Amino acid sequence: MRPFRFGVALYVPGSRAEWVAKCRKAEDLGYDVVGVVDHLGRVAPVPALLLAAEATERIRLNTYVLNASFHNPVVLARDLAALDEFTGGRVEIGIGAGYVRAEFEAAGVDWGTPGRRFQRVVDVVTEVERAFADRRPPLLLGGRGDRMLTFAAERADTIALTGTAPGAAEGRLALAGPAALAERADFVKKVLDGRDAELNLMVHFVRIADDRRAALETAHQLVPHLGVEELGALATVLAGSAEAVAEQLLRTRETLGVSYFTVLEDDLATLAPVIEMLH
Repeated sequence: MRPFRFGVALYVPGSRAEWVAKCRKAEDLGYDVVGVVDHLGRVAPVPALLLAAEATERIRLNTYVLNASFHNPVVLARDLAALDEFTGGRVEIGIGAGYVRAEFEAAGVDWGTPGRRFQRVVDVVTEVERAFADRRPPLLLGGRGDRMLTFAAERADTIALTGTAPGAAEGRLALAGPAALAERADFVKKVLDGRDAELNLMVHFVRIADDRRAALETAHQLVPHLGVEELGALATVLAGSAEAVAEQLLRTRETLGVSYFTVLEDDLATLAPVIEMLH
């Protein structure tokens, strides 16, 4: 089995000092990767990661994930090559198709068909591979559909499972149930066809507490379409004591093959005691 890796997806804008402090905290808490999301109204990924590199020493730096439709492929490949050079090769490139239609409209970018959005991902990946030739940084491709996951199985070093249901396309939190997530993980294993790739999963809720039931009821308020028992069976929801959550992650690695977990910025400190147990 692959060793665990833990990442945090940062997104809250702030001052230089605040950003530096967050990145250093992530490194100090034992995270392996600092990621930056690509959404309007959030921090710009490339300059944010460059500052993260200046503020830290070892932690990897990831675009988690760039919306391919927002970027000219050739220009983006140039910027990522410069970012990798200026960070001493610590970059991991994450690319996705985008899923919030309102952001496309606000940016003046054609929403288009799913096929068109997928083709934009292909175009970006092609240009990135051309720009880096035989020294490309690790590539992460994330998605939910068959076409995207099949492409990721062919080209990516890391395949990111969103753990979401179709409702997330409208910008609301809709988590896939246990069976649906397991089906997606099984699909990835099938299309990998023996090729070795790391699997990543976005964890949407983390609560370290002795009263697991109460923690899950809090999660239920945020994700009302799933019952408390269903949430308790989800790999995207971590609730309970640090020991129980560590055991849950071990089970997820064994059953789904996921070894790389990313939490949102709000849970940066929350997962720290679990990371210490599993590293």
